[in-house]
Amino acid sequence: MMPLRGFFLVCLLLLLVSCKREEAGVQFFAEGQPQSLSEWRVLKIEGARLSLNQGVVPYDLNTPLFSDYAHKLRTIWMPRGKPARYDAQDAFDFPVGTIISKTFYYPLPAGGKWDGKSVARTDPAHDSFHEGSLDLSKVRLVETRLLVRREAGWEAIPYVWNETQTEATLKRAGALVALELVDADGSREAVDYQVPDQNQCASCHATDNKTRALHPIGPKARHLNRDFAYADGSENQLVHLSRIGYLAGAPDPQQAPRNANSQDPAHAAIEDRARAYLDVNCGHCHSPTGPAITSGLWLEASVGDRLKLGFCKQPVAAGKGTGNRLYDIAPGHADASVLVFRMDSDDPSVMMPELGRSVVHREGVRLIRQWIDAQHGTCDS
Repeated sequence: MMPLRGFFLVCLLLLLVSCKREEAGVQFFAEGQPQSLSEWRVLKIEGARLSLNQGVVPYDLNTPLFSDYAHKLRTIWMPRGKPARYDAQDAFDFPVGTIISKTFYYPLPAGGKWDGKSVARTDPAHDSFHEGSLDLSKVRLVETRLLVRREAGWEAIPYVWNETQTEATLKRAGALVALELVDADGSREAVDYQVPDQNQCASCHATDNKTRALHPIGPKARHLNRDFAYADGSENQLVHLSRIGYLAGAPDPQQAPRNANSQDPAHAAIEDRARAYLDVNCGHCHSPTGPAITSGLWLEASVGDRLKLGFCKQPVAAGKGTGNRLYDIAPGHADASVLVFRMDSDDPSVMMPELGRSVVHREGVRLIRQWIDAQHGTCDS
């Protein structure tokens, strides 16, 4: 028989191991703003890799919002037994205790090491998140934003990663990170990457101009209705979230709305790709309830009225912001359209969106230009 003293030591060891495992789970804070991202225990740094904690589920969008060519690792964590409620149009209704995270990072130039500024300009659809983790020797972490569902509503909390990529620290006032985008041919473009302050988060996430309450933007049926390469295999995201108990009431994916991949001409028409791009990049502001409601320009995927979409619609503002163009969209004439003029500018007093970028999204402008040039009709009275 085991001596009594040895028995107690074994019990103590088992108790300590059990406590350690319990403490390793995600930590939800019902109030306050922890100084370090690690306190939430959503993400883990293990050696030279960033991975997800237990119960933290990655996801992606059919067409992502553009942010200076940054790639994004998006995740959702929810309290057990409290699924989100499905909605065909708006963001899902997530329970109190939900943590949505978005980590912004850049791949490093091919064969290169971090030199303090150089990052690769690559298509964010070419994900670096493989088999449940990011290889930190090949990417540069910039920031992680948390959107936390508390009793009083959603709260946005920004964290900025340190030089050694071992921790991210609370930055309520935001930050400016000087980087250089490096193309495959070696050409470079400076980018003043802006981490938004907490008030600026409302510029996009306050989708109801009356209440000004924050809401998620990405987790909507039309954005999530696609396959994702999970660590244990590929599966439709709506099906996966339903299967693990994170989503209730979702129909079969074939019956759910689905936006196109804006950069995939082989599988979607230009009309669908352009509308998907405008929806995710502009629709949360340019909507019947959004901050840009006074513009009269509504760009959500569900809008069918061509005038509200900008066709032959005169802009509400004049002068520099219009580039002396007469219509938001002049069918068949992209260069005469305010929409393209503002997308193709990096002047803070002209460009749209107003926040979230400091360089022009070349591929996005090209898509919208081609879409407008393919339109028929005239704006003559």
